[in-house]
Amino acid sequence: MSHDHTHMSGGSKDKRVAIAIWANGILTIAQIGGGIFAGSLALIADALHNFSDMASLVIAYAARKIARRPADAKMTFGYGRIEVVAALINYTSLIIIGFYLVYEGGMRIIDPPEIKGWWVVWLGVVALTVDTLTAVLTYSMQKDSVNIRALFLHNLSDALASVAVIIGGALILLYDLRWVDPAITIGIAVYVLYLGFTEIGGTIRTLMLGSPVDLDVDAVISALSKVDGVIDLHHVHFWQMEEHEASLEAHVVIEQNAWNHFEEIKREIKQLLKQEFNIKHSTLEFEHSDHADIDSQFCEHR
Repeated sequence: MSHDHTHMSGGSKDKRVAIAIWANGILTIAQIGGGIFAGSLALIADALHNFSDMASLVIAYAARKIARRPADAKMTFGYGRIEVVAALINYTSLIIIGFYLVYEGGMRIIDPPEIKGWWVVWLGVVALTVDTLTAVLTYSMQKDSVNIRALFLHNLSDALASVAVIIGGALILLYDLRWVDPAITIGIAVYVLYLGFTEIGGTIRTLMLGSPVDLDVDAVISALSKVDGVIDLHHVHFWQMEEHEASLEAHVVIEQNAWNHFEEIKREIKQLLKQEFNIKHSTLEFEHSDHADIDSQFCEHR
């Protein structure tokens, strides 16, 4: 599990997420009803975005609970990666909603409907209040969790969307610019798509067992190669079991005259990995220089 720099208890974090779930649920119902009554697609778009937030919050809440379960016979690595899966679901929902809103906004620009501007403005203000509250609740939690970061970005985009909705409602009231409502909807959708596509890559990389983005794998290999007694490395794999847990496995070929000291070499390598590269989980297989697998690949970055 990730280190919590705010030293906030898991229960306290869960309460924050639960409050955000209820707030977004009530807001979604109010916005959908108000959007239908006022004829505002921008309000309905914001409502759908808020509904995705509520669903994301529920997923994140459940994921946080599951992630705390200890490893067992079925999940020997534990359940921590469920939070990465939850983030993938949340970002995917953002992208789907974004494309839907682009389509709906385009259709309404062609034929702008009659819109009740005051309803749009007041419900936009309520939405902005709730979105800001949810963003504040999740801000301190998002720095160390990709799962909560997905939620925070959801809510931040919602807050910006609510500002746009309020501006749109005001323009409709002042100048009867009905095309502004679907135009704002498309703007919200483009921003939602931007967030989804820019953030989903890191989540997919983790699930695909890619090497950690912030880890210089060449520097790790170079450092290990310089350990006394080590003459070769191969089958080197880097991956992240959880969001902040970098792991490594490698075959280490050691000199013939150092074979009786491989335990000391192993201890030195593990200490180097932990202190210099923050790799706390490593699996090392040692090979005698006379029996090394010379045909194997040098390095395979997962």
